Amino acid sequence: MSDTERLFDLTPTDEQQMTRELMRRFARETMAAEARAADEAAALPEGFLAKVVDLGLNFMPIPEALGGVGAGRSPVSNVLNIEDLAGGDMAMAIAALAPLSVINCVMDYGSEAQQEIVSQALATADFTPAAIAMMEPGIGFDARQLKTRAARQGDGSFVLNGSKSMVSFGPDARLLLVFADTGEAGTRAFLVNGGSAGISFEKEDYMGLRPLPLYGMTLNNVVLPATAQLGENFDLRQILSMSKIATAALAVGTSQAVLDYVIPYVNERVAFGEPISNRQAVAFMVADMATELEGMRLLVYRAAAQAEQGIDCTRMAFLAQRSAIKYGMKIGTDGVQLLGGHGFTREHPVEMWYRNLRALATLDGMLLA
Repeated sequence: MSDTERLFDLTPTDEQQMTRELMRRFARETMAAEARAADEAAALPEGFLAKVVDLGLNFMPIPEALGGVGAGRSPVSNVLNIEDLAGGDMAMAIAALAPLSVINCVMDYGSEAQQEIVSQALATADFTPAAIAMMEPGIGFDARQLKTRAARQGDGSFVLNGSKSMVSFGPDARLLLVFADTGEAGTRAFLVNGGSAGISFEKEDYMGLRPLPLYGMTLNNVVLPATAQLGENFDLRQILSMSKIATAALAVGTSQAVLDYVIPYVNERVAFGEPISNRQAVAFMVADMATELEGMRLLVYRAAAQAEQGIDCTRMAFLAQRSAIKYGMKIGTDGVQLLGGHGFTREHPVEMWYRNLRALATLDGMLLA
């Protein structure tokens, strides 16, 4: 049986089911309840990040010897968490999970010293901002051909120069995982202290993800020791696949929120003496949304299952991301359409979810499953 034909089980374990119940309750009571106010204020709710720590996500992949739970890396569990939190709010989900993505990457490819640094900084009782800095400004971003350069010096150190965009937390980030072109070795990642000399930030504003603090970052002759570079087993293709899976999971969670909102709306909205869901055009549109969402979800789960089994998930991760970008934005658009004139107002959250779903095509490297 080929890797693409290998079976996978969609039944969550008892632990995963318990975690899902916790995440969904947190998303509903802490995130969804504050999402509109956070979008209006373009800021995370006060105290939100402190509450994230109580979920214990950062401790899961860290070995017990380094102060973690030692549960190991589980792409399937990560996907379920991303999906459930995105159901509360995509922007807040990214903020909550950004440090975990740094942890996952360093646990996979970092040295023992780097793993210890990350564990001490991010597995604490207080939320410590951290983020991946991969994306760059401009058209045609390609993580395999970055404009940010890391030049090796004679003493083995590196000097980084370039620009990054959509860096979560910006100047507040304690640790940054910066991706740069090293020349012959291609794209590599470097563990950087957020306050390093030569790094500057500028606030960025977007139509969606408004509560998420996003910044442009400039690196001007940032000197890093050779030990800042992640290990020799660094696998860019796998990292990009895990990013695609995470992006698709964000789309699934947000699209589910749209569907859950429009179904009761079309059943309760009366026009010409009957619910608008009695009209075939409306009913078929809702059915299409549900069908497209389930297709997205299955692709994401299959890609995550392949990654967890150690199978090359490159193809499936790509399909999951492409499906999420296409149908996630379509579900957002259809959600607005089903609300009619109300879809254009800020009275209902569908327009907010639509704006967040428009960001899917630009989220390379922000989260890793």
